[in-house]
Formats: sequence, C-alpha cells, structure tokens
Amino acid sequence: MDLQTLWFAAVAVLWTGFLLLEGFDFGVAALLPVLGRRTADRHVMLRTIGPLWDGNEVWLITAVGAVFAAFPGWYATWLPALYLPFVLVLFGLIIRAVAFEWRHSHHTEAWDATWTRVITGGSLIAALGIGAALGATTLGLPIDVDGNRVGGPFAGIGWPALLGGVSVLAFSVVHGAVFLALKTDGPIRAAAHAFALRWAPVAALPLLAWAGLVHLRSGTAVTGLLWLVAALSVVVAWTRLRVGREGQAFAAWGTMLVAAAATVFGAAFPVVVPSTLDAAFDVTIADAAVSDYTLTVMTWAAGIGLPVVLGYQAWTYWVFRRRLTAEPQHTGEQVSA
Repeated sequence: MDLQTLWFAAVAVLWTGFLLLEGFDFGVAALLPVLGRRTADRHVMLRTIGPLWDGNEVWLITAVGAVFAAFPGWYATWLPALYLPFVLVLFGLIIRAVAFEWRHSHHTEAWDATWTRVITGGSLIAALGIGAALGATTLGLPIDVDGNRVGGPFAGIGWPALLGGVSVLAFSVVHGAVFLALKTDGPIRAAAHAFALRWAPVAALPLLAWAGLVHLRSGTAVTGLLWLVAALSVVVAWTRLRVGREGQAFAAWGTMLVAAAATVFGAAFPVVVPSTLDAAFDVTIADAAVSDYTLTVMTWAAGIGLPVVLGYQAWTYWVFRRRLTAEPQHTGEQVSA
C-alpha cells in the first residue's frame, strides 16, 4: 500500500472514529428533552458523557488536521466550498462546550434548564453540520477545474448535504439511546431502551441510503459486501435490543456505522471531492497529496503518538465503565457535566 492510500485510509478511520464516539455524545444531548423529564434524570444522562465528550472531540480535530497535513489540495477545495456548514459546526461545538462547563456553576432550575437546552441545541447543530459537510463532499460539490466552488455560499448545500445531515443525526440519536441503555439503570434505562427499539430501523435508513448511493455511483463488489454488512448489523442490533442485550446491540449499531463509512470511503476512492459539474474536475488523492517525504515523516509521527492517545482514551472508558442511576454516587465518577 502506497503512502497516499495509507493516509486516505487513516483519514477515513479518523472520521469514522469521530462519528462512532462523538455520535453517542450528540445522541445523549439530543435526547435530554425527550428522556430527561426530571432534573435528576438530566443530570445522570449528562454524567454518562461527562468524562468522555471532550476527548471524543479530539477525533474531529485530528481528522481535519490529517486532511490538512496529508492532502492540502483536498482541504483547500473542501473547506472553502462548505464554509457555512463548518461555521455552524464550530458554533455548535463552542456553545456546547461552554454549556457543559457553565451548567454546574449554579444550582437553580432555570439555570439548569437554560444550559441543558444549549447543550442540546449545540449538539444538534454540530451533528447536522458535520453530516451535511460529509454528505456534500462524498456525493459531490459544484467545483470547477481549479477546485473552486461555482455559485454562491449555498451552492454546496443541496440534497446530498441534507441526506448527510439527517444520516448523522438519526444515527447519533439512536446511538445515544443505546448508550444510555447500556450505561444507566432504572427508569432512564427503560425509556432509552424503548426509544432505541422503536426507532433503530427507521434511523438507519438515511445512512444506508447515503452509503448505497455512493456505492452505486462508483463502488465495487467489496463495497457492496460492506453495505450488506451494514444492513445486517441493523437487524442484529434490533434483535439484541429485543432481548435486552444492550452491550451487543451497541456493538452491532456501531458496526453498522463502521461498515457504512467503509462503503462510502471505499467506493469514493481515489476521489476525495467529486465534482457535480464534470467528472474531469474531480479532486483525487494524487492531485491533493503532499510529497512522499512529508507523508513518511507523518507516518512515523503517527506511529509513535497514536498508540499513546488510543491507550489513554481506552483507559478513560475503562475507568468510567459502571452503570449510573439517578441516585447519588460515591465511586469517583465525574459529575460536573
């Protein structure tokens, strides 16, 4: 495998990892108005992601940084063409982070309700914006031969962006519900389990449609098999939920995302930004990549640093692995969310 292909695969893994990990953060936050009817319920829901959400966001920073460092031509085409979704993503992530930190600084009903709504709103904006950017990128943008967007600021915001936004949000909401069913006990667990069981088949449809469209445009037999794995994983997740096996359901639902993302990136390869104006204007990894020397240096740096980061994050998940309830806890879990 040449270095350009290796780094394309690395970017795909980073984006998949971000959606997989930050997805349940977004989902839990989106479900606060639905399942968090009492202050104590909202508190325990936020405690499930309190130690994890900021570490999960590192995957987004790393994914965008990898695109910038390894494929500057991809970055130079992608971000200017989608300024609006990315500005909305930054806005959503900023107000979400502020709300997480400020929510616990006072203890009144009004304060709690206000910042809880901000957490929900910021998460919804970020999930929709990231999905819109990825959907528009993988299904095509109106770019010319120089990689510049043709049209106004909304030229790249069409049905592909809408499909991508809905796909990420729908996946995240059910992902968050299954995560709550796995991480909590009592009424919240029951409500989250019932929500996931009811909506999982519907929530999977946009993501499967997105992956299917990219496969039909430029896929192979391998990406077709990956799409089937994604579809079968939805069935497995739903059947596991029916018998109360939340851990297996969570793994199966995550497998659906991984297989769908592999379908999208695998079918798109070697194109990183397809043009809706003319296929001759597509940006490929060969057009966008830096020199092999730079990629070699990056590979050594990633090989040294990545295991450390993954090990630390795995340790964090292990430390905060216990189920939570609305009752006071004295086991050291972070409660400042």
